[in-house]
Amino acid sequence: MAIEVLVHGPLSRSEIARRLNLSAGSLTRLTKPLIESGLLIESAEDTMLAEVRLGRPSQPLDVVPESRYFLGFKITGDRVYGVVTTLRSDVVARYERPLTTHDPAEVADLLHEMTVEPARAFPRLAGIGIGVGGSVPDRSTVVDAPFLDWADVPLAGLVEKRTGLPVVVENDVAALVEAETWFGAGRGLERFVVLTIGAGLGYGLVVGGRRVDGKGFGGRWIVNPYGPLTPYGDRGSALSMLTIPSIRYQLQAATGREMTYEEILALAAEGEPMAARVVDEAARALGTLVAQIANFVMPQKILLAGEGVGLVDVAGPTVEDAILANRHPQADPVNLETRVSDFHDWARGAAVLAIQVLVLGAAEG
Repeated sequence: MAIEVLVHGPLSRSEIARRLNLSAGSLTRLTKPLIESGLLIESAEDTMLAEVRLGRPSQPLDVVPESRYFLGFKITGDRVYGVVTTLRSDVVARYERPLTTHDPAEVADLLHEMTVEPARAFPRLAGIGIGVGGSVPDRSTVVDAPFLDWADVPLAGLVEKRTGLPVVVENDVAALVEAETWFGAGRGLERFVVLTIGAGLGYGLVVGGRRVDGKGFGGRWIVNPYGPLTPYGDRGSALSMLTIPSIRYQLQAATGREMTYEEILALAAEGEPMAARVVDEAARALGTLVAQIANFVMPQKILLAGEGVGLVDVAGPTVEDAILANRHPQADPVNLETRVSDFHDWARGAAVLAIQVLVLGAAEG
């Protein structure tokens, strides 16, 4: 009930009962403790609805978004990004600090320091979510995080001890998928995919409205057998074709110049031959990958996100051509939504983890 109202509300009691197949008695019994806890409130009926509805006025159930606040952190190799969100994941403050060490205790100290100011500004902080580029199977211990050179780091416990707040830790892509499923592009969809390109490559799948947990998809998926090599010896993998470090390396190897990703995209847009060639190959690889995902998963929508999405702005037609070339002519069109995401967006995803813990009552979600 709380999730339905939080994600879709305000909702009338009759609509909640219909969505969840509840009897009137069960609805009343379940509603009472949620109202008493302050998680749900009885809101005033919408004026327009009241004008056309006969009989006893209803009081839709809703949440008060500002009744609680949540901190979300995204840890990269050299910075920590933080946001404060409301109960409905609206960002109300942003923070960032340089990360000068990867020592787990010192990183936890930094996260504590970054909690002090938000705790003063938003005294109703209810929890902390942390996203990292790595494996966190129990939402508490970072088993492996290559960018941080971490193995078996009990990050949730370290931060909880310092802040006194409940903490949940998750893979950053998984956190982003949860945020988009509850509050974003995937809300209300049965089959939904998030594909991220940036420093790495990320993939998340939602089936039946729930994120599929587990590993399996990787950057080693071959999208062009004649493409460049990766450090693993794979030729033409998604990792070697689409990630920002790989694209930068290809241009540096060809020109002898070290350029930023933005500079490469700008040169490609201007028609500079080498940059245009690398960007065009990356765009074809992206279109091929999107088509393969659509062919096998048949999602209602694919959200393409991450700091590397500027590729589509420069070479969108090439991406579209590659999608069509790898799809059956009678296949449904691919519903592809693109969104450039900065690291504060990833931090918002982590904050949604903390919201889920409050609503669901367990870090295992």
